[in-house]
Amino acid sequence: MSIELGQGTGPLRGVKVVEIAGIGPGPHACMILADLGADVIRVERPGGQALAGGTTMVLNRGRPSVALDLKNPDAVRTVLELVKTADVVIEGMRPGVTERLGLGPDDCRAVNERIVYGRMTGWGQDGPLAQAAGHDMNYIAITGALHMMGQDKRRPHFPANLVGDFGGGSTYLVIGILAALLEAKVSGRGQVVDAAIVDGTAHLNAMSAAFLASGGYREERASNLLDGGVPFYDVYETSDGKHLSVGSLEPQFFATLVTLLGVEDTCPGQGDLDRYDEMRQLFTDTFASRTQAEWIEVFEGTDACVAGILPLSEAFEHPHMAAREIFVEHEGLTQPAPAPRFSRTRSTLGLPPPAPGTHTREALTAWGVEGVDDLIASGAAVQA
Repeated sequence: MSIELGQGTGPLRGVKVVEIAGIGPGPHACMILADLGADVIRVERPGGQALAGGTTMVLNRGRPSVALDLKNPDAVRTVLELVKTADVVIEGMRPGVTERLGLGPDDCRAVNERIVYGRMTGWGQDGPLAQAAGHDMNYIAITGALHMMGQDKRRPHFPANLVGDFGGGSTYLVIGILAALLEAKVSGRGQVVDAAIVDGTAHLNAMSAAFLASGGYREERASNLLDGGVPFYDVYETSDGKHLSVGSLEPQFFATLVTLLGVEDTCPGQGDLDRYDEMRQLFTDTFASRTQAEWIEVFEGTDACVAGILPLSEAFEHPHMAAREIFVEHEGLTQPAPAPRFSRTRSTLGLPPPAPGTHTREALTAWGVEGVDDLIASGAAVQA
């Protein structure tokens, strides 16, 4: 297999990224950068690690996999050789781990003053919890975000790991890296980007903080405008046990909703707060009278702001998703296409997700590392 640099087609073509492999948000950030055209080389431990996935792990697409034993000094020196010509390093270990390996920010800056060093953690590089283990739901729990999730007044419900790992985590890491790359073009100096999931999640929740400050926000689930507290912004079950999302907030959209439901003559007014329980029951009973498909035929494409709630496997085939090619099949895997879109430097998909160490020899050679066969022979590097 031949690995060549500069094959990306997106706006980051020519940017070189060294990924010290982790799980979750770090790989997601590197997938985004690779989708946008950057040359990313994924450095992972021989054999890979738990939860990192294999040849179906879409988060690992678009970049070659190099297996290096970072307990071996020769492997560490190899990573620093990569850093010399790179623009970005990304790591997702606990604070202090890369420093102990000899791959911390100071070590990388010593060989490349312009390096942007992205650090992905849950709690951040400092603070009382910095060294504690944690996962997505723990991070969003202490930011005030998880408390308000769901419409069950008895307990919150967490949305898999979308809000923390990928919303507050990888997305903010990519934002920080792009900002630091722009600044480095002016100053000639890199810097550390401390991307903590708790920081990003709190930032995502800025509107709720504004609502709380206004005095009109209740810290109880299903009690506010956007959390199911009003019957015209909620989820309803259909006769076949499926569900619809109803988001008819504006008066003109509400008017379309009740007209298409056929309840315009019996529905309470949108501003009649004292009759919201009556309105909710009316909507519940009416939506339960037909299947999801029947209601989709009634509402889809209208201004009622009603959409069917689809499992991922059905989302692949939705006409709008298909028309925009939001999901694509690449190398036998159906997966999200790169986002966002660009008018001139369109992003394209590159390598499929590899097994750990698939490209060790080819990728290290392409990045200019010498003596690769000796590294493999010594065990510092592993060719799968």
